[in-house]
Amino acid sequence: MASTTPQSSLSFPRETFAKLSPHPYLLAHLQPTSATSKPTRANGRSPKQFRQPHVNNGSLTHAEGSAVVRIGDTTVVCGIRGEILLASNVAGYRVDKSSVAPSTRPGYNEAKELDLLVPNIELATGCSPAFLPGQPPSTLAQSLSTRIYSLLHSSGLIDGEDLRIWYQPPDLSDQDKMDEDDSDAIEPEVKAFWTLYIDILFISLDGNPFDAAWAAVVSALRDVRLAKAYWDADREMILCEDTLSESKKLQLNGLPIAVTMLVFRAKEQEQGRDKKHWILVDPDTFEEGLCDESVTIVVDCGSKKTKILGLSKAGGTIVGKDEMRDLVDLAEQRWSQLSQLLSR
Repeated sequence: MASTTPQSSLSFPRETFAKLSPHPYLLAHLQPTSATSKPTRANGRSPKQFRQPHVNNGSLTHAEGSAVVRIGDTTVVCGIRGEILLASNVAGYRVDKSSVAPSTRPGYNEAKELDLLVPNIELATGCSPAFLPGQPPSTLAQSLSTRIYSLLHSSGLIDGEDLRIWYQPPDLSDQDKMDEDDSDAIEPEVKAFWTLYIDILFISLDGNPFDAAWAAVVSALRDVRLAKAYWDADREMILCEDTLSESKKLQLNGLPIAVTMLVFRAKEQEQGRDKKHWILVDPDTFEEGLCDESVTIVVDCGSKKTKILGLSKAGGTIVGKDEMRDLVDLAEQRWSQLSQLLSR
């Protein structure tokens, strides 16, 4: 008598379900059938749980400052190169102590006006299947560069005066005459500026690229050491000291941290603010493809009160004034976590 084998039930691995029905797959995790189970994202985190960050400074020896930031499976390398821009090459620029410096004009941003901060993002590194090597700059790379550039200036992180290279002309006049009239003393003048090229390279990408890129930029800027530069009147050129002890660190204004959060709705096409939804902090690539409402908050909690240096919102109608307070609280929590690593 021939034996019959029981038919095995049809089953698929989790990855297959995620690709076939991504929205129901994530919803099943966030809305479990058991009342005792807590909402959990597909990656195992709770909705308001951030990924553990890792920061390593000074990895690139050929750069003035560098940092490697890893948040989950998103890894970013930032290297900062310093080049010298002669003041004589800037049309109409003249600054000395006896004249009115352009930086004293209301609303004048010297670093922005002279393009002293130049960020560039490279995604075509094979960091993900969507960004293969050799591809032209993507829309995401260009938008990230623009956001980094805008935040560098709007946050006031770097003072333009910190990038100036001054020169004190020698006093060649008669000493007795100078004693009679000290008002004619020769004032120092700006001969050049440091231009910082901020190169951001993605090694791997699994969501939330802006937060990781910005953290890498801030960490690399804190690692920057600029060589002592001076004007040589005999050679009529800028020279730099090659000793580390003569170099100087940048004086950064605060420690701004960017925090991105998404809104996941229970029904894909359902609109309105009262519908069931979840706030997902520090999203991965899978979650980014299922959410059409995002909020990015840039905070600095270094002083006694929280400073909101940037706030951007895209898509959706769920997040309003009431929900924004909760999002700021989440941003403050992330600042406390990241600031300990970036301040080392």
